[in-house]
Amino acid sequence: MRYAYCINAADDFNAVVDLACSVEEAGWDGFFIPDGIAIDVPKVGPFPLFDPWVLLGAIAARTSRIRIGTMITPVPRRRPWKLAHECLTVDHVSKGRLILSVGLGAATDDAAFYKAGEAMDLKVRAERLDEGLTVIDGLWKGTPLTFAGSHFRLDGMTLTPRPVQQPRIPIWVVAVWPKPKSMRRILAWDGVIPQKFGGHEAMSPGDIRELCAYVAEHRTAQGPFDVIASGSSAAKKTKRPAEIVRPYADAGSTWWIEGDMVADKVQKCFDRVRQGPPA
Repeated sequence: MRYAYCINAADDFNAVVDLACSVEEAGWDGFFIPDGIAIDVPKVGPFPLFDPWVLLGAIAARTSRIRIGTMITPVPRRRPWKLAHECLTVDHVSKGRLILSVGLGAATDDAAFYKAGEAMDLKVRAERLDEGLTVIDGLWKGTPLTFAGSHFRLDGMTLTPRPVQQPRIPIWVVAVWPKPKSMRRILAWDGVIPQKFGGHEAMSPGDIRELCAYVAEHRTAQGPFDVIASGSSAAKKTKRPAEIVRPYADAGSTWWIEGDMVADKVQKCFDRVRQGPPA
């Protein structure tokens, strides 16, 4: 299992870059940042957010080992050719360390959807996600791409240079376990960020085990596949962090994403990161 740290929001650009450096120094394997424009959470207020691709570029320039990426990018509200270009640029700056995590976008929380008049319908967002991923993957091949979908069209567009990582930058997709349509979407890509149906409970090690069995039975695509578990390994004082995480590793998870801090707790982020991963 690999271990990464993830922040939800932060109002100090340079502090986030310094935090990423601390993540690398403390022996973690990855660092992830949010991708949002205007997120206003009830009873919490608006999250301070920076452009993730500018921030990831700065992080890539200051680190050399950890994997970096978004958690998560709502592809339905992005132009996929622009997103593909941003990703390949960060992949070059980082010398092949980017991971792209994607999903539909939380329309109930993300003010960029409903305040900007963007698509809210779940089916439409799902279509835009699938088409967007097809376009992004096609453009990363560095050959002319012609595509005609319900939402996006391209006529012989070529992006160069290609990403450093081949055959592509890894794509992790959010999926709702055990909804069939959601689960089928992940099979063509490189990893899953599972959410339990209903959204009120975290994935248990038992859920992870069942999900891994589903992937092993149904996935025919080549290459490795990551299963991401997440939470706070410091949540229970009666257990050591490694004891909290170990059942997820035993169940088949390949990454543990740690993170429960918000913008006004930056110092606590540093304190937790410097303790090292829950290995």
